[in-house]
Amino acid sequence: MTPIAIDTNVLVYAEGLNGVERRDAALALLQQLDPETTYLPAQVLAELFHVLVRKARLTRAAAERIVLSWGETFPIIETSSDVTLLAMTLSRDHDVSTWDAIILAAAADARCRVLLSEDLQDGFCWGGVTVVNPFAAPPHDRLRRLLA
Repeated sequence: MTPIAIDTNVLVYAEGLNGVERRDAALALLQQLDPETTYLPAQVLAELFHVLVRKARLTRAAAERIVLSWGETFPIIETSSDVTLLAMTLSRDHDVSTWDAIILAAAADARCRVLLSEDLQDGFCWGGVTVVNPFAAPPHDRLRRLLA
């Protein structure tokens, strides 16, 4: 199976922060992914914690439980010094935000081929990773093949 990484927005939707329709779509997607070849950059977990505390107004303890649960579901990609350096180059060369660059660089460092994200440009390719918007209609060809 092709290794893939998940961006924060997919988990935020799965937690129901953007309505039932998005929650159901995110959960359906996540249930189709192989938990052994689907990765979470550590930055995604940090961002999820922030969103759960700031926007969903959960207690830090409740947000931590949710984040730890996702971290037990999928392997985590650490934000190493190499990832940080790659992210700076990506941000500089492609005008990507620092935080999105860290997520994409972590995915590349872990040899993922796809990053499921609604935040970055659908089809953008960097470091061997293609960004795929999992909520686009019609679905990206790479996503269709992954889920087939």
